[in-house]
Amino acid sequence: MPEIQREPGERTMKKILPIVAILLVTFAATCAEAEQKPAPDEAAIKQAVKLYVEAFNRGDAAAVTSFWSDDGEYVASSGDRFQGRKKIEAAFKNFFAENKDVQLQASPSSIRFPYPNRAIETGTAIVSRPGQNPEETQYVASYLKKDGAWKLVSVKEEESSPAYQHLKELEWLLGEWIDRDETVTLDTVYEWSRNRSFITGSFTIYVQGKVDLQGTQVIAWDPVAKTIRSWVFDSHGGFGQGTWSRKGNQWVVDTSSVLSTGEKASAINTYTYIDDNMFTFQSVGREIGGEPMPDIDAVTVVRKQPTASQAGK
Repeated sequence: MPEIQREPGERTMKKILPIVAILLVTFAATCAEAEQKPAPDEAAIKQAVKLYVEAFNRGDAAAVTSFWSDDGEYVASSGDRFQGRKKIEAAFKNFFAENKDVQLQASPSSIRFPYPNRAIETGTAIVSRPGQNPEETQYVASYLKKDGAWKLVSVKEEESSPAYQHLKELEWLLGEWIDRDETVTLDTVYEWSRNRSFITGSFTIYVQGKVDLQGTQVIAWDPVAKTIRSWVFDSHGGFGQGTWSRKGNQWVVDTSSVLSTGEKASAINTYTYIDDNMFTFQSVGREIGGEPMPDIDAVTVVRKQPTASQAGK
């Protein structure tokens, strides 16, 4: 992508912009250090989930809603939305009255802490009623720590698509990431689509404070090839695709793309999971227009740090 490569310096060229030219990586090194996941807080949330399930299985609406903040929000898989603890409690009272001996199982798949006083839990919930088939949903629960206690700010449930079972191994990728050096900033956000059918990503590159390039990425499960695949489209007219394979805590992506100039590009990219707030990225075997390009050595990527207002300070 020559129109990008004329921009800022050699270090930036090697670290960020060739990655974008290949179109299949939207991350590079960041200058911030990752916050380590606080084990005591994770244990506290797991205990809260356990007690929540026990209250649910007793049919105790007041005890269930005691885990919520005053202005919490609950969005059921049906699409019904309840705002505020009083409305949530009333909804659970009606639910328990209409569903005798209903039982809940909750299995958290990940708990991460984007900010010191914020937590996001994802998992699977199974509701069982006597004489009926169990109903399984996926949920995302957001917590706020206030006065030493973790309270639910929101819970959103969705019936998941068959693809979720294959894509959930990439849930750690969800959230906001940033790379910044003297002249270039790269912002990236990943999130689930409706029903967790796809993971969608968007990225923006700023050069000296101005938007230089934007793009969209979609990560999907291919039920025919039985593999994870991805597609990327950028605002200069380039597009590409990748085929993913997993080796332990590494995801290897075999990529090919077409740049806005009409040149073809390819690379082998590797994402190595470290923890929910950190991974490394490496790109080798890179070519543009049939010409070999330098490898990109492994760099460390961490989550975007919050502003003071986002952190609730």
